[in-house]
Amino acid sequence: MAGSLLRRGAALAVTALVLYGVAPALGQVLGTWDEVARLSPVWLVALVVAQIASLWCLWELQAIAIGTHELGAVATSQLAGGAVGRIVPGGAATAGAVQYGMLATHGIRRSDAAVGLAASSIILVAALCVLPLLAVPAIVLGMRVPTTLWHAAVAGGLLFLLLLGVSLAALRSERTLLRIGELVRDVVVRLRRHAPVPTDLPERILARRDELAGRLGERFPRAAAAALGRWMLDLGCLLAALAAVDARPRLSLVVLAYVAAQLLAQVPLTPGGIGLVEAGLVALLALIGVPGPAAAVATLAYRLVSYWLPLPAGGIAYVVHRRRVAVAGGEPEPL
Repeated sequence: MAGSLLRRGAALAVTALVLYGVAPALGQVLGTWDEVARLSPVWLVALVVAQIASLWCLWELQAIAIGTHELGAVATSQLAGGAVGRIVPGGAATAGAVQYGMLATHGIRRSDAAVGLAASSIILVAALCVLPLLAVPAIVLGMRVPTTLWHAAVAGGLLFLLLLGVSLAALRSERTLLRIGELVRDVVVRLRRHAPVPTDLPERILARRDELAGRLGERFPRAAAAALGRWMLDLGCLLAALAAVDARPRLSLVVLAYVAAQLLAQVPLTPGGIGLVEAGLVALLALIGVPGPAAAVATLAYRLVSYWLPLPAGGIAYVVHRRRVAVAGGEPEPL
């Protein structure tokens, strides 16, 4: 108990320090609310439509990986889990835990939900790391790329290669996957000394891998397209925000800046990357030639629909989930 409290206290302290460090940049972005309110309604509608389409791709990917046709259950659980992950420490891990519980109460097998959510997360990160390839033609033609964006592109490429190598090893080598399962089991035993851990965990992981491989099968191209669609439509949301403030930097540089900001958001230092993404995106947009005030307005408009709008949507989704489970005679999963 004491160790758990210490870990939580340390996590909260790190979050507080990070938020304190980025507070000036976050305040600058939030201070542009009046300018955002004066943007053309056409562009605001375009931002919302792009974000909804991006979420739809995410739900499609998760449904494929989980192996369910219950897209409504996937959508409500993802919205509710994502909302929780945006307001409490833990980020993606917290969101995944909430979504896992909600899917289980909806009647989806727990092992399918766990493996499917993990697989979809890996596919999403891999798809994000592929996006810098869109900038390759412009770079070959002589476009200058700021050093920071170069570093982000290289980091993304290395991460993609790492994920590819681990995935291929897990799919093709039973021995490698069993070794990974043994490592996971040993780590869990050390972290949860008083909780029962199945001794056959490596074999269970191997069985879940075979199920996942069979589930994806010929549907993998569709899953990959959904993952790319998730990021491309979210990128379109940012491009619409830039167009709304009459800022039109090179598309290739926007792609690199976007990937760098999204990789930053994967670091679970603050819930949903709040503060980090705002500060990083404003700085990156300024780096590629967007004036500071315009970068702040575009960043706030983008984050309003990608971060803040899903919060009330998540609350509504949870209420819908509870009613659906109650009608079915189940027990809603508490948040």
